[in-house]
Amino acid sequence: MIRVGVVGAAGYLGGELLRLLIGHPGTEVAHAVSTRFPGRRVDSVHPNLRAQTDLLFSAPDDLDACDVLLTATPHKATMSLLPEMRGRAKTVIDLSGDFRDPDPAVYERYYGVPHTAPGLLGAFVPGVPELFRAELAEADLISVPGCMATAAILALRPLTGLIGPDVQIDARTGSSGSGALAGDANLHAERSGALRVFAPARHRHEAEVARLTGLNARMTATGVEAVRGVQVVCHATGTASADERAVRRAYRERYAGEPFVRIVAHRTGTHRLPDPKLLSGSNYCDVGFAVDGDRITAIAALDNLVKGGAGAAVQCLNIRTGQPETLGLGFPGLHPV
Repeated sequence: MIRVGVVGAAGYLGGELLRLLIGHPGTEVAHAVSTRFPGRRVDSVHPNLRAQTDLLFSAPDDLDACDVLLTATPHKATMSLLPEMRGRAKTVIDLSGDFRDPDPAVYERYYGVPHTAPGLLGAFVPGVPELFRAELAEADLISVPGCMATAAILALRPLTGLIGPDVQIDARTGSSGSGALAGDANLHAERSGALRVFAPARHRHEAEVARLTGLNARMTATGVEAVRGVQVVCHATGTASADERAVRRAYRERYAGEPFVRIVAHRTGTHRLPDPKLLSGSNYCDVGFAVDGDRITAIAALDNLVKGGAGAAVQCLNIRTGQPETLGLGFPGLHPV
């Protein structure tokens, strides 16, 4: 049994990690660390876990050694916490944005502050099993990409050689992507019915997409009324050989055998392209496309808290600890919702 600790366990990502790990047959949750709620029952903050666990939140100073440590702490705070906490576990899987790029200058450009632990940046393996499965099997430091970045990366990677270098990404995300302490902008009165363009240019996830696809990625992000879910619509110019058959073949060859990527690109039907509503609670990323002459539109959808966060982390944990990659991640989503 793999002993795991979750730091930042009171947030939305932390709660999703607990949901997945408490039900995981190969893990034991030894610590659920929260600076806000030490001593309180986990299910008092995450009511969906009632009757699933008697676990109490613990304070950071009470964190003992474990096999795998998962950090779901805020951006800009994790880089100060991790150098000390990494000694508590052989393997650390980080879900914040603080260790996703090896270049401290890129971090400062997108997050607005200097990185306080630059010596650790190049040591992290990106938590994208579809691209780095072999490296993840040996990695002691893993950084899970952002939710919109994961969707865009999985949508675009199969198109290498079929599209030009410039890509425009239109990303839409539900309110849970802002976290449990998002502030006034996420009040129901402000969010309900809104289509708020909160990042008209230079969203921080575009740096991750550019690095992991080799493309000149530019991203716009819009907050939508949904609670869960991410959808990206990526616009690119196709090469002379990029007809519909070639694009479909590229996706099929790239994702053949991948347990959590499904190709959804149908000509007819209500659900003919990726829709995050159908993926709520699941670890799937659906990818699809449309081709119109030299215009290629690549589309992907996922649950931002699962395949875009906690589920990807558990998938990486499974790979790193030699367990079946799909263990504990079989929930297919719900329909209708």
